[in-house]
Amino acid sequence: MDNQDDLSQFLTSRRAKLNLQQAGLPDFGGRRRVPGLRREEVALLAGMSSEYYKRLERGNAKGVSEAVIDGISRALQLDAAEHSHLHELIRTANAGTHPQRRYPTSKTQINPSVQQTIDAMSSVPVFVQNGRLDAVATNRLGRALFSPMFDGATAPVNAARFIFLDPRAQTFYRDWEYNTRQIVALLRVEAARSPYDRQLSDLVGELSTRSDLFRKLWGAHDVREHRTGLKSIHHPIVGDLDLTFLGLDLTSDRGLQMLVFSAEPGSASWDGLQLLANWALSHGVEMTSKDSTTITNHSLDK
Repeated sequence: MDNQDDLSQFLTSRRAKLNLQQAGLPDFGGRRRVPGLRREEVALLAGMSSEYYKRLERGNAKGVSEAVIDGISRALQLDAAEHSHLHELIRTANAGTHPQRRYPTSKTQINPSVQQTIDAMSSVPVFVQNGRLDAVATNRLGRALFSPMFDGATAPVNAARFIFLDPRAQTFYRDWEYNTRQIVALLRVEAARSPYDRQLSDLVGELSTRSDLFRKLWGAHDVREHRTGLKSIHHPIVGDLDLTFLGLDLTSDRGLQMLVFSAEPGSASWDGLQLLANWALSHGVEMTSKDSTTITNHSLDK
């Protein structure tokens, strides 16, 4: 993944999304050769010279200040996730040719005390993932909830690989198309944060080669945070579930995010989770995190 190219393509893609009316600029008519705003118009809105902005959009981020990043974010009307992504792209573009020591690869294990904590959260599904979206750990109910992702998979189990390459994902995720966009947007964030992660590069290469949809979405350069939302799934054991999720960054294990899922009390999804919890307990479903390559698989037959 080329940092300068990513920076250039991200800025170009955001510029193409804005028109003159959205930017608050007058339209004097005439034919426009490019979609969205011109570079000169972005520079005007950001309060900088056209040449400076053009240099930045070509991937030359040397000496870019916080004020410049803020100005471009305002001009392009970036949201919080896009602003943070731009900051990461500029930071890594300035890292030079020996950045590996500064950007470690995604973690693949959690602290035993964290595993103990999530195991104790027996009434809600918990799923811990790294920036590549590898499954690092779950509790029993989390393992049961995402059983189609784990069943028959080789380690490391990966949410992106499941959603794009496993046909079962299109049935499991009732809003599959939305989830594909979400997954790619999350990987884009991680690519800016950890541009020298070889396993991430290999994953992106594999998905780009094997999935036309992934390749198309990757080229859109959309980014997104994964903090809260709704997950609608069709589980092979208990049927349809509508679950809210909360994403929490683990301060004790930097680079890992814990996703906690829940259902509205008294709802059909609440009843479904209770049924799934009982089923998982009776079938001995579990997940271990002593080694990221070791996943304890159990039969998931009804």
